Amino acid sequence: MASLQYYDVILKPVITEKSMSFMADKKYTFYVHPEANKSQIKEAVEKMFEGAKVKSVNTMNIGGKKKRRGMVVGKTAKKKKAYVQLTEESKDIELFTGL
Repeated sequence: MASLQYYDVILKPVITEKSMSFMADKKYTFYVHPEANKSQIKEAVEKMFEGAKVKSVNTMNIGGKKKRRGMVVGKTAKKKKAYVQLTEESKDIELFTGL
């Protein structure tokens, strides 16, 4: 595995009804690189978002779904999701404030 830089770790935010309800508790959801670990995710969030202090990181691996196209069966790409809990005194992430 090539070394991941902090800007390669976070791929995109997850915008769902459930993830929006977590924002009241300062818990944010992101899709991350499948080979990133918790310490890399924590470092990436603190460097990318000014004033954010990470309390904890929980990760979830999501396997690819089976898809058919006629007789050919394949799988979609696997994903990794990270739930990032911020500390009470940290600033909110501006990416989510306008939603």
